[in-house]
Amino acid sequence: MANTRKTSTSSKSNNKKTSKKTTQKKSPVKRGKVSVSPGGLIFLCGGIIIFCLVLLLVTTIVERRPEVDSQFITENIQTDKSKGKTPETKKTDTPEQAKKPKESVKENAKETAKVTTKVTTKESPKSSPKTSSPATKEKTPESNTPKREEPKQAPVPKPENKVQQTDTIRSENSQVKTDTEKTKEASNKKSFDFPKAVGNAQLCLLLDDGGQNLSDLQKFLALKIPVTVAVLPKLRDSVSSAQAVRASGHGELMLHQPMQAVNLNVNPGPGAIKPDMSSSEIRNLVLENLREIGPVSGMNNHEGSLITADSSKMETIIDVAHMQGIYFLDSRTNVETKIPYVSRELGYGWYERNGYFLDNQKTRDEFLKELRKNLDIANKTGCVIMIAHVWSADYMPALIREVYPELVAKGYSFTTVGKSRGLKN
Repeated sequence: MANTRKTSTSSKSNNKKTSKKTTQKKSPVKRGKVSVSPGGLIFLCGGIIIFCLVLLLVTTIVERRPEVDSQFITENIQTDKSKGKTPETKKTDTPEQAKKPKESVKENAKETAKVTTKVTTKESPKSSPKTSSPATKEKTPESNTPKREEPKQAPVPKPENKVQQTDTIRSENSQVKTDTEKTKEASNKKSFDFPKAVGNAQLCLLLDDGGQNLSDLQKFLALKIPVTVAVLPKLRDSVSSAQAVRASGHGELMLHQPMQAVNLNVNPGPGAIKPDMSSSEIRNLVLENLREIGPVSGMNNHEGSLITADSSKMETIIDVAHMQGIYFLDSRTNVETKIPYVSRELGYGWYERNGYFLDNQKTRDEFLKELRKNLDIANKTGCVIMIAHVWSADYMPALIREVYPELVAKGYSFTTVGKSRGLKN
């Protein structure tokens, strides 16, 4: 029994010792101290290693990208400052950006601003405008707004300029082609339907009011066709116009003698015959005008509706013309003209305008309408003397050049007054 109690007592004591040991193993952490299990330590070390690797990778990528841009901007800033120019922020396109065409100036400015901002952000604190040294601040552009510069790498040509230049060239070529075609059509045009000439009908073109403008006269003389030009006396271009007509080789010169019209308010110009002049005054005045303009082939009246209706005065004028060996042409500014009567009484021949004025209205249609009337007169009488004026040079020479080929082809001949069949007896 005693042994049994001892055994139970020992077993109980052993159980207590075992329970104490188990309790000690379950709570190895002592009060006031922190202990980490091995698994947590391994997890913490692994996280630190991964974070370091990610940080290293990001740092490598950042350091590689801004090297070219930062160096390029620094070099250009130094170059601009050495030349004395205001430094500008320049932009270098990446290969992908170089392939894309630049659509507008605003987009380029925006891209340049973005690149400049990125480079400034990615650079070290020393290159930042806020923490930079004084030397670095001097290289910073004065203006905060980036200015666009053409990239040095693979500049992309602007297609808009080429398109505009091509369109301009095409339009100019088409315009030249159009003008050429118009000229050819005008020269080859045979659709006026002029009547055929009867018996080689003669056309006499008399140009009045010469002496007012030499350049206008030259446009008519450049036609190289026979014309008769009546030059006014005592004007700026009177003498030079007379000389140009004689030098042309195909022009006939007349004195365009000014005379007073029925309307006394109309001023016929210098060297004019007035109603209060005596016969000797008229004679001396006409001889004076002939000396200035001459030598001439004939003479006709400028205005003169009052004087040509005066038999006495016209007798003096026609007699002077006959004594000088020149003819007189009646411009027929008055249906009451006495020139035919006086000429017959004196036994002299004379010419008269028997056709229509070509430039009463300065239009193409008016010219063609009056020309057709004159062609009918030429076919009836054998000769028509039609009058135009030198001041119609802005349009009439071109019209004459246009109709001339067909008129010649239809059998009409151009001649001067003195060589025409229009002399009357």
